[in-house]
Amino acid sequence: MEGPPIWQRLLGALAYLLPLSDALRFGQALFDMFPLLQWVAVPALPLVVLEQAVPFGGLVLFLLLFLLVVRNPKVPYPIRFNVLQAILIDIVLVLLTLAFDTVLAPLGAGFAIRTLSNTIFLGTLLLVLFSVVQSLRGKEADIPTVSEAVRMQLF
Repeated sequence: MEGPPIWQRLLGALAYLLPLSDALRFGQALFDMFPLLQWVAVPALPLVVLEQAVPFGGLVLFLLLFLLVVRNPKVPYPIRFNVLQAILIDIVLVLLTLAFDTVLAPLGAGFAIRTLSNTIFLGTLLLVLFSVVQSLRGKEADIPTVSEAVRMQLF
């Protein structure tokens, strides 16, 4: 079997629960329309509970992952790559959350805002699924711009 061992593949895939947990708030309208879609949230629920139970849980988790995994040269490269890529995707989602809360929240929950929110959720879901599948295959999920930034940080 070529590529990294299975434990490295699984840990790399597990990292993508971070962006999935932050994307769940954007899928609320879809969860209301399609209740079966809520099963997508089940793997990320422990992370959501952890982030809510610990004060500044998201920031603490980010710092722990970044300092203990990404910046640790003893951690195998595939794990570091996937964790940093998940962190970068999560940073984009946090910025989108801030934009929604400050700029779009006063406008209400109109059709355009729900559509934009659903698009962000579905895009993140597809990105996470693609990345998990590539990680489990032992390959790098090549996401334009994001993967290039990850490689620049790791080398």
